[in-house]
Amino acid sequence: MMPGDDGQGAMTVKNGLYTIQIEMTDGGHGRASGVIVLQDGKIAGGDSYFCYTGSYRGDHGKWRGELITTEHTKSAGALPLFGGREVTCGFTGVYSAETADVNGTALVGKTSVTFHARLQLRSEF
Repeated sequence: MMPGDDGQGAMTVKNGLYTIQIEMTDGGHGRASGVIVLQDGKIAGGDSYFCYTGSYRGDHGKWRGELITTEHTKSAGALPLFGGREVTCGFTGVYSAETADVNGTALVGKTSVTFHARLQLRSEF
């Protein structure tokens, strides 16, 4: 039995509400903080300016997925990197019982932007 699997086989990504901290690492500079719901392979969430939807799959502590970021509110006095665009991001990463880390790439116009995100489980369901 692996830690976090409750005796039911290999550990999977827990369904729940997560906080997310995102940092652009190459091709653009920026940070975002928000919330994400992971449930049965689907992603939904957002922050003050963007909403996130997508899908994922994971097993044995590794996961991968696709995330679509869409601007829902214009930011006053700032020009967000993803502003005005629907951006698709691919990611891979690792997870444990309470956290998940991802590294991914987004194509913003003709610019490839890499990012790192850390998720923290806040409420399981």
